[in-house]
Amino acid sequence: MQKYDAVYPIDRPDVAIEEKLKRNLSNRHIQLIAIGGAIGTGLFMGSGKTISLAGPSILFVYMIIGVMLFFVMRAMGELLLSNLNYRSFIDFSADLLGPWAGFFTGWTYWFCWVVTGVADVIAISAYMQFWFPELAPWIPSVLCVLLLLGLNLLTVKLFGEIEFWFALIKIIAIVALVGTGLFMIVTGFTSPSGSVASLHHLWDDGGMFPMGISGFFAGFQIAVFAFVGIELVGTTAAETKDPEKNLPRAINSIPVRIIIFYVFSLIAIMSVTPWRSVVANKSPFVELFMLAGIPAAAALINFVVLSSASSSANSGVFSTSRMLFGLARGKLAPKAFGQLSSSAVPANGLLFSCLCLLVGALLVYVVPDLIEAFTLITTVSAVLFMFVWSMILASYIVYRKKRPALHEKSLYKMPGGVIMCYVCLAFFAFVLVLLSLEADTRMALMATPLWFVWLALGYFGVFRKEIAERRPGMH
Repeated sequence: MQKYDAVYPIDRPDVAIEEKLKRNLSNRHIQLIAIGGAIGTGLFMGSGKTISLAGPSILFVYMIIGVMLFFVMRAMGELLLSNLNYRSFIDFSADLLGPWAGFFTGWTYWFCWVVTGVADVIAISAYMQFWFPELAPWIPSVLCVLLLLGLNLLTVKLFGEIEFWFALIKIIAIVALVGTGLFMIVTGFTSPSGSVASLHHLWDDGGMFPMGISGFFAGFQIAVFAFVGIELVGTTAAETKDPEKNLPRAINSIPVRIIIFYVFSLIAIMSVTPWRSVVANKSPFVELFMLAGIPAAAALINFVVLSSASSSANSGVFSTSRMLFGLARGKLAPKAFGQLSSSAVPANGLLFSCLCLLVGALLVYVVPDLIEAFTLITTVSAVLFMFVWSMILASYIVYRKKRPALHEKSLYKMPGGVIMCYVCLAFFAFVLVLLSLEADTRMALMATPLWFVWLALGYFGVFRKEIAERRPGMH
């Protein structure tokens, strides 16, 4: 079997030391990056809407999505560890499915994070209005992008450190919420409306499925967006110390994280506040802390959500630059993106991604009518994340067919193997059907093919010739 060189040729003797990404992320960093990726801003701000749509059945929605994405992450983990020359899912998709797959996956993932990053930067501006209502909204947008650019230009270790603290803030907030909710349940806390905190609220009002199967299905449309970024641990593989030990550890802890951070926090919220009393357009986190008599709850949660959005924007800046680096090294993007700075950071990719963030953020303020289109594009981004997850699964299916010997040798096999890949793919198809049922998400589904048309034009018109001229060692 021919040895595979990564899309960007790393760990080869003819590649100069300064051209290599450094393995500077420790287990502490990778664990918290994985946790940060699994906890989206949607949990803090969007959980009110999901509860009002699905009632207590939303617990099963989060668990089902979490289980499916755990298998996607396990497939990704086995693939990345089957060949340490694979530095991200661009590499194994390009190797196993063909160069077109590396091109489509890499550029789609870049686009996903740029759009998500624009959303995060605008969200940061909105959250800053809480403390500084007179401040022009474009100022925090620009400052945020410049700050993230400056920090990410220094070293990858600094990225890991920033992400570590951002994720820690989110974890502390959720643990505090679960702890406060548990205390209120145990002490039989009575709210001003006369409701006594109790686990019985989960099934006393219409059972676990009070809104029927349609309400249960409606929960998937929003909840799936909360998991965007869970695959980020796969883009850090190139810069992780001891990947054979740290990558499995981070992936294996995903189920525990889903239960603690999503399920327990939602149980706490719905036990203290009966689910019919949860307001769709308010953060139930704020409401619970307010009920507990913590007057600074709004400011506290505003700080947590601000850090959550900053964490997501920071992850976006990191991952987009690494995607561009990988694509450039595989001749799937302009050559300039494949150069590293003296700190072993892909500076050109960082600058380009941050420029796109700035243009996107400023455009929304310059043309207010873009808000509706912007909502559409962020939904497109979430649909495209499902495309990336599906490409990971498709790569695994081909890997099992083409490389059975590597699978046999693997110490980190995906549970359920190929069968679970098909189950997950069927689940994503099911979610797409659900997205077609609502007017706004249906528009996003209809707009999504335009991105792939644009990519196809770029691939066949510009980069295909470059790929054909690659040296024989690459496939």
